[in-house]
Amino acid sequence: MENKEYSVLMSVYKGENPEFFKGSIESMINQTLKPDEIVIVKDGPITEELEKVIEMYTSKYPGLFTIVPLEKNVGLGMALNAGLKRCRNELVARMDTDDISLENRCELQVNEFIKDKDLDILGSNIDEFHDDMHKIVSSRIVPETHDEIVKFSRRRNPFNHPTIMYKKSSVLKNGGYGNFRRNQDLDLFVRMLNNGCKAKNINQSLLLFRANKDNLKRRKSWEKCRSYIAMMYNFWRNGYSSFVDLIVVALSQVIVFISPPWVFEWISSKYLRKTY
Repeated sequence: MENKEYSVLMSVYKGENPEFFKGSIESMINQTLKPDEIVIVKDGPITEELEKVIEMYTSKYPGLFTIVPLEKNVGLGMALNAGLKRCRNELVARMDTDDISLENRCELQVNEFIKDKDLDILGSNIDEFHDDMHKIVSSRIVPETHDEIVKFSRRRNPFNHPTIMYKKSSVLKNGGYGNFRRNQDLDLFVRMLNNGCKAKNINQSLLLFRANKDNLKRRKSWEKCRSYIAMMYNFWRNGYSSFVDLIVVALSQVIVFISPPWVFEWISSKYLRKTY
């Protein structure tokens, strides 16, 4: 694969912040290796402010953007499936609407696919910030090699979803994103790994992730807890994870849910994140 063209895949819904959305788009437009296409899925009706952001960029960069409007909000996974089908390139870079990709992210990722023709999915570490992108508060470090990724995935997500670049054909071959409101990315990644897709993470932080109190609340919610345990239960039933893996995940999720917020913050900083 010598072709360096790639598509960017994003999904926006009415609750997004227009300024964060602009920053996210700018970070992809200003990549050292420019995208051939940016696909934005409108996951249901969006606000006038968000519409103006999309109109501004489609006018400023004619031919670069493909806008996919959906009549109603269907959730991230189903929205990404709709957008993925419209991507015209084999390589697709995921991007969220409130994060910032470093300018060399996609060039490094495309080069990895050129070097390894068998590679199907590639991510990286992330640096997390609150209000000021220049003040990093923590990093999420993920396993680098394929074997490490497979082992890690039996209990936790081995990728940072907004950093992912994958082959469109590999994702579609494995059924795309499932119809889940939570953890739809982990479900897809495990199906891909279980079906022989080759994976890797670049051992660098290539994306600035906007972490705040809302992220903490979502990670601590009963919906997130229940959904994660249910997904791990399915992995166990399908023979992907062991019973010990299931028990460890179930106990840890329940502990996180019932613990006071300060305890969860301590657990996260001590065991789940590298803090600064």
